[in-house]
Amino acid sequence: MDDLPLLPAGTGIMLCGHGSRNQRAVGEFAVLADALKARLPAVPVEYGYLEFANPVIHQGLDCLREQGVRHVLAVPGMLFAAGHAKNDIPAVLKTYEAMHPGLRITYGRELGVDLKMLRAASDRIEQGLKQSPRDIKREDTLLLVVGRGASDPDANSNVAKVMRMLWEGMGFGWGEIAYSGVTFPLVTPALDHAVKLGYRRILVFPYFLFTGVLVKRIYDAADEAQAKYPNVEILNAPYLDDHPLVIDTFLDRIREMLVGQNLMNCALCKYREQVLGFEAEVGLKQESHHHHVEGIGGGMENCPCKGDCDSSCRDEAFCRKHDLPFTPLHSHDHDHPHTHEPHALSLGAKPLVSFGKAPVHDHSHDHHHQPYPFATHPHGPVTLPKIPGKLAREDRE
Repeated sequence: MDDLPLLPAGTGIMLCGHGSRNQRAVGEFAVLADALKARLPAVPVEYGYLEFANPVIHQGLDCLREQGVRHVLAVPGMLFAAGHAKNDIPAVLKTYEAMHPGLRITYGRELGVDLKMLRAASDRIEQGLKQSPRDIKREDTLLLVVGRGASDPDANSNVAKVMRMLWEGMGFGWGEIAYSGVTFPLVTPALDHAVKLGYRRILVFPYFLFTGVLVKRIYDAADEAQAKYPNVEILNAPYLDDHPLVIDTFLDRIREMLVGQNLMNCALCKYREQVLGFEAEVGLKQESHHHHVEGIGGGMENCPCKGDCDSSCRDEAFCRKHDLPFTPLHSHDHDHPHTHEPHALSLGAKPLVSFGKAPVHDHSHDHHHQPYPFATHPHGPVTLPKIPGKLAREDRE
């Protein structure tokens, strides 16, 4: 790929990630950020997370300002544009920009359905196929692509498009999709369905950038299906990680910002158009819901997971048993009083970073996530649960 044009003086790059309690996932994101820095040696590059990890986004922006950056090119570290890319990250960036006159932030678009990303995915799928000693033809193999899942049908449909292009481009016998949560079908019912189609092999490919709680559960669900269906070979392919073509795609997104082509697809956006089943969300106010959990995730250094989190720390009894801090997830479907420094994390003020307990607030507010219209669907849509047989993992010292 050609190098980027010389960036004007005072320009810096901000890579905006989601964050994870899983330290392996956080480490992998940092490695990707370092790879991006290596490709842009003369440009200030920083990164930050929405939740569950440090540094948070405003801390990365602080670092850029300290280096003399006046124009930030902010790249969402997201595969597809759903709530995090459309609402949460822009809200944090706009609030920070408003608090720092003279700073300009240009927001890029998500990685999206991209030919480079498809080639990176095909490499990971080939790696998965090489794990098997069995001589099974490609046309006797079913490809199951697993996406994160969102309450945004446009983002979910992009997973289906990625699956179709991989299925057709690589010559698999059949292709199916599943999701790790929020929408349907989840991985287990998708595997049950896939087995019924009669293929000799099923390859499970998590279309995720990094590891984490959900990728671990996807692999656990595939392992459980293998035990349940011994006559079908079920393989796990690696996720995308810091594949060189992923780095190239991030550089493409930066180039788009430089020439004004950083436009998300609004034609199928449920907030702008009458998307079937989601008509009630047209014109819905967009705001971030993540200020309650920014920076949470530290204090778990002595957890039995040893950094490879499977979310056991969200269970109060587990934390009490292992003398660990308990950090409950904050519910947004309420109107109630809290106490905390008002939105310090989002405004770029002195950071309120919690290590082991959730921040508290002293203001009243009414905010909620729009209910998913098919919440009672039989094949979802809840976050992929732990596999019962895997529950003992957290107690292995």
